[in-house]
Parts: sequence; structure tokens; C-alpha cells
Amino acid sequence: MNEETQFIYVLRLLPEFLTRSNWTEREEKVLEEHFQYLLQLKEDGELILAGKTQNFDESTFETVILSVDNAVEATLIMEQDPAVANRLMSSELFPYRIAVMKNEIDDLRFK
Repeated sequence: MNEETQFIYVLRLLPEFLTRSNWTEREEKVLEEHFQYLLQLKEDGELILAGKTQNFDESTFETVILSVDNAVEATLIMEQDPAVANRLMSSELFPYRIAVMKNEIDDLRFK
């Protein structure tokens, strides 16, 4: 792990999108853009880990762990996330520090 500062942002679907029947092609497109955004953050060396719970209800959430220089940069990354910018998900940012981590984590695409 490098010496940069770590942050975690937590994403939650907005209440109107907790019912899949409310989803249109727009929401599906935004979700794909969100995933591509995370892949780009990984490529840029800013993403440590991203994942989501496997349930689909009011307790569903996703986390994105970043390694960046400061809170301003982390906030900008979070606000530019297509899921946030397009109002599919709400977001909240926290300073973070990984305490223990497995050496190798396989890349898994999830839906």
C-alpha cells in the first residue's frame, strides 16, 4: 500500500430505484457507466477496491475504496461517479485506512 491517503465512499440506491420495475434503459446505462468509471479508476491507480452487497433491498449498499492525495480529490472522484452524478445513488465519503488485506484479490465483475 502506498503512502497516499485512503478514503471510502458508500453508495446507496435512491429509494425510487429499489424496485427493479422502476428501472429503464437509462438506469441500466448509468450502471454500466459507473462500472466503466470504476475500471478507469483502477487503471489510473486510484481504486483499491469496489464491491457491493448481494441483496437488493433498502439495506443494499456499495463501497469504493480509493487511494488519493486528499479529501478534495476523493470528493471530486465520488461526485463524478456516473451513479452519483446521474442521481441513481446517494453517496457519503469517509477517511479510511485498510488494516488487514489479503495479498491477492481476483477481479470479479458483479451485477
